Amino acid sequence: MKTIYTLLCLLVFISLSAQNNLHVMTFNIRLNTPADSLNAWPYRKEKVASQILFHQSHIVGVQEALHNQMVDLKNLLPSYKYAGVGRDDGKQKGEYSAIFYDTLRLQLLRTETFWLSEQPNVPGSKSWDAAITRIVTWAQFIDRKTKKKLYVFNTHFDHIGQEARKESARLLLQKIKDIAGKQPVILTGDFNSQPHSAPIQIITDTTAPFFMTDTKKLSRQPHYGPTGTFNGFGPKEVDDEPIDFIFVRNGFKVLQHASLSQTWQGRFSSDHFPVFAIFEVN
Repeated sequence: MKTIYTLLCLLVFISLSAQNNLHVMTFNIRLNTPADSLNAWPYRKEKVASQILFHQSHIVGVQEALHNQMVDLKNLLPSYKYAGVGRDDGKQKGEYSAIFYDTLRLQLLRTETFWLSEQPNVPGSKSWDAAITRIVTWAQFIDRKTKKKLYVFNTHFDHIGQEARKESARLLLQKIKDIAGKQPVILTGDFNSQPHSAPIQIITDTTAPFFMTDTKKLSRQPHYGPTGTFNGFGPKEVDDEPIDFIFVRNGFKVLQHASLSQTWQGRFSSDHFPVFAIFEVN
């Protein structure tokens, strides 16, 4: 009888722990442009929303989202709200690097956006050899289940400027240190950089006092799905190296990590695969 009771207690504990798991996604949803023809946003928006909902994502860092796409996703994700602004004016103009969050699980405490430039508080600013304006949106949440606080940062690095990507990585780490301190941090984004490139090496440099770790390396289960994350609306991923990442620091154990490559009659939801991770929150 004692053995059965112990087993039941263990099963209850495991079930409650699983309910506390936090599901995180980073998703470059590709901007809304008619030039994409049958891959244009009006044909994809339900697919994007369905991936977020099916995987029960509590946090979704989106990149390349224009304001009308933000509105569409808000309508398709009824229990979600978002934190973020357009990069061109700090309001609604230009692409967002926003954070969607499930309000049933998370309560937003505060949020801001800064620019990846030598004037990070100036909307629309850019520096170094960046081709276009780039931003980081961050938010602090309290987890309604565990009562723990956490920070989420979401970004999209420049696609041209090599120096801009390196300097963006340095600025991002400094901002994470200044804003979050030693609190738990999740960092999502399209970094336009492969794992062995300088920007990712800067972010994950273990000799730095504040560094982030790729959740793929921490996952208890082996990575699931393609290793490359950019498909260009082709029949498969372009190569085997990812450019989209979920990083983490302090307070989380990573249970699973995946690149999601579902198709609908041979078409993807975006020209990037969403990257997905499940965290155990103690």
